[in-house]
Amino acid sequence: MRNFTNDAVFDDTLPVADGLMEAGFRVPLDRLRPAMEDWFRRKGYLDQGESLEVLEIDAAAANRE
Repeated sequence: MRNFTNDAVFDDTLPVADGLMEAGFRVPLDRLRPAMEDWFRRKGYLDQGESLEVLEIDAAAANRE
């Protein structure tokens, strides 16, 4: 994610599917959302008034669904 945010703190992230990302426990989710929103806006993927939602999910529960 450093390519998107230019911040090494997000190096422990990995896109795993469309709209799904895996992040290490050291990644501060409260900083990830605004950093990614900024990048998406600069690229034209998000308009003003739109927002990105970052949720923490239990991987074991997600695999059961």
